[in-house]
Amino acid sequence: MSTNSDSPSPQQSLSASLVDIPLFSKETIGRDLTAGLVVFLVALPLCLGIALASGAPLFSGIVAGIMGGLVVGAISGSHTSVSGPAAGLTAVVLAQIATLGSFDAFLLAVAIAGVMQIALGLAKAGAFSDFVPTSVIKGLLAAIGIILILKQFPHVLGHDTDPEGEMAFEQPDKENTFSELLEIAQDLHVGAAVIGLLSVVVLAVWAKNKRLSGSRVPAPLVVVVLGLVLQVAFDSMGETWAVGGSHLVQVPVAKDLAGMAALLRFPDFSQWSNPAIYTAAVTIAIVASLESILNLEAVDKLDPEQRVSPSNRELVAQGAGNIASGLLGGIPVTSVIIRGSVNVYSGAATKLSTIWHGVLLLVSVLFLPTLLNRIPLSCLAAILLVTGFKLASPKLMRQMWAGGRDQFMPFAATVVGIVFTDLLVGLGIGMAVSLGFILSRHSRRRLRRISEKHLANEVLHIELPELVTFLNLSALERALHEAPRGGHVLLDATATDYIDPDILALIREYRDVTAPARGIQLSMTGFHDAYELHDEIQFVDYSTRELQDEVSPKQVMEILRQGNQRFVEGRRLNRDLARQVGATARGQHPLAVVLSCIDSRTPAELVFDMGLGDIFSVRVAGNVLSPKVLGSMEYGCAVAGSRLVVVMGHTRCGAVTAAVDLAGVSATAQEKTGCQHLDHVLDEIQQLVELPEGEPVAKWPKERKETFVDAVARSNVKSVVRGIVDQSDTMRRLVEERRIAVVGVLYDVSTGKMEFMLDDALGLRAS
Repeated sequence: MSTNSDSPSPQQSLSASLVDIPLFSKETIGRDLTAGLVVFLVALPLCLGIALASGAPLFSGIVAGIMGGLVVGAISGSHTSVSGPAAGLTAVVLAQIATLGSFDAFLLAVAIAGVMQIALGLAKAGAFSDFVPTSVIKGLLAAIGIILILKQFPHVLGHDTDPEGEMAFEQPDKENTFSELLEIAQDLHVGAAVIGLLSVVVLAVWAKNKRLSGSRVPAPLVVVVLGLVLQVAFDSMGETWAVGGSHLVQVPVAKDLAGMAALLRFPDFSQWSNPAIYTAAVTIAIVASLESILNLEAVDKLDPEQRVSPSNRELVAQGAGNIASGLLGGIPVTSVIIRGSVNVYSGAATKLSTIWHGVLLLVSVLFLPTLLNRIPLSCLAAILLVTGFKLASPKLMRQMWAGGRDQFMPFAATVVGIVFTDLLVGLGIGMAVSLGFILSRHSRRRLRRISEKHLANEVLHIELPELVTFLNLSALERALHEAPRGGHVLLDATATDYIDPDILALIREYRDVTAPARGIQLSMTGFHDAYELHDEIQFVDYSTRELQDEVSPKQVMEILRQGNQRFVEGRRLNRDLARQVGATARGQHPLAVVLSCIDSRTPAELVFDMGLGDIFSVRVAGNVLSPKVLGSMEYGCAVAGSRLVVVMGHTRCGAVTAAVDLAGVSATAQEKTGCQHLDHVLDEIQQLVELPEGEPVAKWPKERKETFVDAVARSNVKSVVRGIVDQSDTMRRLVEERRIAVVGVLYDVSTGKMEFMLDDALGLRAS
């Protein structure tokens, strides 16, 4: 999903602080002015063509372009987006002008739509873009690129007369985008085609040459100058080569400011009570707002700095732009991908380029219409054609294909939908396909069912997913039905954010009717108070006196073995630790005594997946014996009733490694490490170290030393197992009476697995 919001993350804020450059910075002003010039040259024919296609006066398109640059550019928080009249609104504008009966009444609707957009921005409606998948946004970019390629190819070759006189460079023909390809051969203009093809070559070479692409002179500006020069040169070469008429930009010409003012149109305020005005305003506001925030996000993805534009502020800016455009005789404005992408690829750094393009539109129609009307459309089409290839690059296609069906299919559906229909319909198709994949994946996601063997019984643990909707109803019914009669079921909603009312009704019915009828004890955990389902655990998940009396040492060992297996597989038992604290406050009845090393990687409760009150844990470096350790074991078994003693060593043990390093060396542990009492720990381990003669440990390869250390650790565990009964009459008596067993294990710190040394266990077979 996209993340285009007015509250950027810390990462976004950091990025913004690095690239938030003043508008008139010496480092960027040159780039912005040249980028604004290129955008102006591309936007000028677009403004005229879209106005013509919308059934509006040509000058209304120029007014909208000026407002998009000056008003929207000044208020917007985007550094790269450029606004103006959009081809996506041509059908809306055409229909509303016809419905309202006059262009002046339509202008009033545009101004009111701007007020509505400002209200939408203040209401934080820009958050809608957060719910548009990235694959759909990339499909939007690719579709616009494909439309540019198909639409501009005829213009590059001089085919500038559309079926309805349409000059809109962004929208497919109303009949068929591909139909123009058949007409090219019949309507070629040699001069315009030469200019167009040379322009494409210049743009391609400029992009490939590092020296040229790194220069301050933008390739599109070179192309426009080339087009002007060739247009003048071709005028003297006869009718076949001369570029004129419909093959040139056509800006309305006024002799003076009074003539320019006469071109302006103003709203018909007498229509303010006409309900149709407000219906038209709502339509314009919704369509323009949707296009703006989606196009804004698409342009953000092209930004090399990856800045995130505030979508709600953009709605306010677009609203202000439409108010100004409507009051001064312009058609609606939106953020436009094509202008924005040309802006990005021309090197714009700040929104100064957007404002500058608006200034140039204003100045040009006032003072330079004659010069502008000599620019060939084919060179401008070449700029858009190359921009289309950048937007719909093969690299993007391969990237989306590599993302799998879930990414590629919504992307492809968006592309096809936009190319063959229009922008909003195509986006709707892409969103529908993406939603279909989400629902399909969600419906296939099965509930996680785990058969947990707790200390007292076996529990069917059913983990509910993050979102539990009606799509999960049948799966949950099946899981609950398969629970054995007289068993225990745990419904776990710990990771769940939302549960559908139908699911809640099923759970209540199972709790109150089905489970009691089948003798099933139902436990629940993680349910929010709003669901009116109280958490309750019906099974025992900690050691009790009754359990301690019932199990044998061998059964306790099996419990520990299964716990380690769960630990390795990452499926630890669900335990209510707070409940265990309260239950064990009145007494403890651990099943086992575990003697382990102080190594931070070997906490016995975790690696055996045990809870509070389940084991006595004795920890000492090297898991060695001492009178104090034996006293702890004797209490745990003879007094507290534990049934098993586990001596747990581990691989890569620091104490064993120290003993190996000191073996055969005259220095003591205190002399080597500065630890006064470490010799008491290492003495017994050193007795087990048998080094080969003439091979100092320091010269051993790392792998050989690690293998040797692990072998000594294993021998140390076996030695401690024997030492427990040799040094303690109490422990030996308990083993002989079959009340306890003693077993050694070696824990692998790299895998988490336990190696149980059953051949050297004491009292286990007899139990």
